[in-house]
Amino acid sequence: KAITDKNKAFFLEVVGNPVLDFSDIKAIADIAHKNGIPLIVDGTFTTPYLLRTIEHGADIVVNSLTKWIGGHGSAIGGSITDSGRFNWAAGRHPLFTEPDANYHGLRWAIDLPDALKPIAFALRVRTVPLRNLGAAIAPDNSWIFIQGIETLPLRMIRHSENALAVAKHLKSHSKVSWVRYPGLTDDPSYSVASKYLTKGFGGMVVFGVKGGYNAAVKVIDNIKLFSHLANVGDTKSLILHPASTSHSQMSEEDQKASGLTPELIRLSIGIEHIDDIIEALDTALALT
Repeated sequence: KAITDKNKAFFLEVVGNPVLDFSDIKAIADIAHKNGIPLIVDGTFTTPYLLRTIEHGADIVVNSLTKWIGGHGSAIGGSITDSGRFNWAAGRHPLFTEPDANYHGLRWAIDLPDALKPIAFALRVRTVPLRNLGAAIAPDNSWIFIQGIETLPLRMIRHSENALAVAKHLKSHSKVSWVRYPGLTDDPSYSVASKYLTKGFGGMVVFGVKGGYNAAVKVIDNIKLFSHLANVGDTKSLILHPASTSHSQMSEEDQKASGLTPELIRLSIGIEHIDDIIEALDTALALT
């Protein structure tokens, strides 16, 4: 009912940040396509190894390469993948159907050779905004990402195994009030996530510390092994208290509206030995 003729695209994150709610990609894709609207999906948190979103209806997939694909937090970059399946000439996107004066009146979705029309979006992204804005990845960063891709499957398996073990451990911890991880069978997102993920549920875990805001800050102040960073997807484990850092400019009401509560701590679980990760968390929680 909310769809109008002004809608240009649906955009979703496979895994929501910071509460890790999981999107039913196919259900949303079906609604979008029924109305002639493309679906753009941010697949960063699952990576192409855990989930091939195009196979479930995504038309455009974006990824932050800085995260798990690169794997080490040592380079900045992103990717756009065009499925080649959306008809950009359907009428909702005048940038693709009206003449482009910079390219001698070319209509991107109409005048290209038939073999290129399916990737009109990707071609226009490369030749217009990328060229005009200059947001090309530097060669050394590109090399780092290529190196990361070589070990992506191995790392994602370890990230997922460690994260599941951490989530299960925190579920039974006396200092923890709640845990969210899509791989827990009683998680609100499990029924949806398990339809799409067969190789693992990713490396992100969020939980609430008993004692609220102040207790969460104490965990951050006393944690060892984990790095206190807003980044995610590194080989090393990362920790963040969003209420006092990334979301601190928001009012408490706005934080709650986005699913963020004062006691929430977000973990990006690395590939260290699981015993070391759990020991670090237990030690910090004991000091709250």
